[in-house]
Amino acid sequence: MLISRRRSAAGATALALAALVLTACSEGGAQNRADTSAPAAVTTPATSTASTTATASVSVSVSASASASAAAPTTAPDPTAAAGAPGRWADTKQFMQITDAWISDGRTYLSVRTARKQPATGDIEAWLIIPGRGPYSTVSMATGSRILLSVPLGDNSVPYPYSQAEFVRRMKRQSPTFLEGLGFDLTFDGNGRVTRLQSLYTP
Repeated sequence: MLISRRRSAAGATALALAALVLTACSEGGAQNRADTSAPAAVTTPATSTASTTATASVSVSVSASASASAAAPTTAPDPTAAAGAPGRWADTKQFMQITDAWISDGRTYLSVRTARKQPATGDIEAWLIIPGRGPYSTVSMATGSRILLSVPLGDNSVPYPYSQAEFVRRMKRQSPTFLEGLGFDLTFDGNGRVTRLQSLYTP
């Protein structure tokens, strides 16, 4: 009877120890699983942040440059607005000197500058030419322009019509000094081309 009780006690003790071992193993496994399944802390490299910042800065700079380019004017200034351009004489009548005349590609061109004139005393209407001081400008003659010449460039004291080709030929025969003493009334159309040219009789 005594032996039977001792065996029962020993068996109970063994069962208790086994239960403790199983419990410890279960807790250890759960802890290991928790450690394994826990996500590692994510760290962002400093170089990634710097690269993102640099890219953003470049994007801002490009956008600013594009905006500045869009705002800048793209139209070039009109060359006819410059001082001395033939366009300033459009639809006007001018008294001028002509220092040269030539034909290019079927069109007649003149080198002109403004001057002044004064009536000369005498029985015949004549003029004294007061040369201008500014630079010469190139103007073109319209097709069919009317040309009237008097002495000394023409053959008569009264105005007589000549062709553009004959006018150029007569101008080419004269010296610069001779041309300095000539004066012309010029009429310009809306495009700044000469539609009428008349030389003045000079004594």
